[in-house]
Order: sequence, then C-alpha cells, then structure tokens
Amino acid sequence: MGKGLPEGLGHVQRALGEVLHRARLVPVITLDRVEEAVPLARAMQDAGAQALEFTLRTPAGLPGLAEVRKALPGLSLGAGTVRCIDDYHAAIRAGADFVVSPGSTSKLLDYGVLAEIPLLPGISTMSELMAGFEKGYRLFKFFPAALSGGREALRAFAGPFPDVRLVPTGGIQVDNAGDYLAEPNVIALGGTWLSPRDLVHKQDWDAIGALVGEGLKRL
Repeated sequence: MGKGLPEGLGHVQRALGEVLHRARLVPVITLDRVEEAVPLARAMQDAGAQALEFTLRTPAGLPGLAEVRKALPGLSLGAGTVRCIDDYHAAIRAGADFVVSPGSTSKLLDYGVLAEIPLLPGISTMSELMAGFEKGYRLFKFFPAALSGGREALRAFAGPFPDVRLVPTGGIQVDNAGDYLAEPNVIALGGTWLSPRDLVHKQDWDAIGALVGEGLKRL
C-alpha cells in the first residue's frame, strides 16, 4: 500500500513491523487438534500467507505452533491471546517469532519492551494506545475492531497518532478487508475468518487455501 513504518521503532519492533508490512494479512488460527496445524499452515503458505497467528485459546495452540515451526521454517509465527508473562515465556519456548495480546497491562507492556521476541499489544481505546505509546510502542493490535468503532475509530487514532500503525482484528471479512487496509495507519489485518473450524475439521485444505488466496487478492 506504499506505507512506510512509523518513526521511533526499536530494533525488535522494527523487525515485527517489516513482517507485518510484507504479510498484509495474518490468519488468526484457533486450533483444536495439533495434527491439523502443519497441513493447515502449509495450505495457507501455499496460498501466499507469510505470517500466521496461533491463539492460546485452546490447549493445541502452542504445540501446533511448535510443529509448524519445525516443518515450515519460512513462516513468521505469532502466538496470540497472550495474557500474562507466563504465556509470553511459553510462546518463546514454542518457537514464536512474536506474541499478540488481546489487551494490554502495564506489566505485560514493560516486559515486552525488553523481551527477546516482540509484543503486538492489543488496544481498543485512545487511552490504551497512549499507555503503550508512552512505553515506546508504535505497533498495536486494534481489537475487537468492528465492535470498537471500525474504520471510524482508526481515523480517530490517526489524528493525534500519525506515527502509529495498527493491525485491526475481529469482525473483518473478505468484503471489507481492502477498505480496512486502505486506511493510512493500518499496516496489516488479522484474519479470523480464514480458518473456519468446520473446514479445518473436514481437513479441506483446498478450501482454506482458497479463502486465504481470495483475501490476499482483495487487498
């Protein structure tokens, strides 16, 4: 989209920004069975995905991420739904390249600044963005995007914070993904619609690859 990375990024966050900028669309995966992780990730990679987020919402999430790390080293892998420092440590042990939190606390933000892999902290309000900005963050997950004001909220953030980039996630679909990414302060999208559980359980990897390919084509 021709957007540059914001000023003021530290080395670790800059590396995350470059991953997000290249990826544009990051499938967000809630995994029920570890054995489905690698074929699912391979289908997404073959369709053009460069980064995936495996959430910690199920016990299979981190073991699945670890299997994908071994099988598909070319993918950038994020661990999502990181809520505390213990989750952060578990994500590092599993081989995550970055972690994503649904919200943010002062303790988690402080840890993420110095951690060996970067944190993409979740925010939904201006005050939460300011708290992270004060600690040096310039990249944030905007979640849940649709319920928190959608594109209008993104434009409100852009006024006082033109040097911040956001990753909207939640409530975005293929039909409006391109509109979200067109916003000047959006660096990438989190795609929760790209791995429907019914298709995963059917192991319909072709259908999932088609969803990812269509999503990328719309951006």
